[in-house]
Amino acid sequence: MEPVPFEKMHGCGNDFVVLDGRRAPIALTHEAARRIGDRHRGVGFDQLLLIERDDEADARLRFLNTDGSESGACGNGTRCVARYLFDRGAPSPLRLVVGERRLTAELLPDGRIAVVMGEPVLDWQGIPLAEPCDTLEVPLDEPGLPRPVAVSMGNPHLVFLVPDVGAVDVATLGPRLEHHPLLPERGNIGFAQLLGPDRLRLRVFERGAGLTLACGSGSCAAMVAARRRGLVGNRVRLVLDGGEVEVAWPGEGPVTLIGPTARVFTGTLAPELLDAG
Repeated sequence: MEPVPFEKMHGCGNDFVVLDGRRAPIALTHEAARRIGDRHRGVGFDQLLLIERDDEADARLRFLNTDGSESGACGNGTRCVARYLFDRGAPSPLRLVVGERRLTAELLPDGRIAVVMGEPVLDWQGIPLAEPCDTLEVPLDEPGLPRPVAVSMGNPHLVFLVPDVGAVDVATLGPRLEHHPLLPERGNIGFAQLLGPDRLRLRVFERGAGLTLACGSGSCAAMVAARRRGLVGNRVRLVLDGGEVEVAWPGEGPVTLIGPTARVFTGTLAPELLDAG
């Protein structure tokens, strides 16, 4: 097996390994993803982004977490893939396929990338939750926390709208709530604080990846949750541990995620990282 080239990228500190499998398909197992994601013995990432060919779009994307599991959505990762493709001459806007979702990405004049992430899923079955409930106030009673809002952006999120994110022990609560019985497919756990009518502070414990410096789909979910609660307007800036992004949603239709991307370095993966044997 030949070494496989990769590019390391990040969006607000949410870091990724990008593999381009459009010309030559890359056989990537979940175990290989875990090896590559090891920050001591591999490259390290929050998610691995695999670009594949699609006959009806510019590219199809797969996302794998550090534990090797598949992620159904990755907003910052989608923005980084778009930047990767734009840097190689792809036209703007791009047409991208993620699972069953069809997304578009645009290169803005200021260099930021905007991705239309599709419509949020707000019914309990589509998220999914384990039992019927009002997703605007999910019956999950955790001491010291309000009841969360449930949203899917292609992956399930619980968003707790709290008075002070800094007072929440995200590292302890996140892994426990990720596996809550209400979440049959596990979940991303977000804690959002209202800073103003157009500004939120957010920290997210990501399913399969842990506490990250930023989360694009989590930013979308937090904005949708706050908008549904009547706390914000149609456009919000989110302050993350690693930077800031913007999310636009008028209360219906698709959600748009806007933010910066950065290239870090390029390299090649040693064959033994990919070899299933």
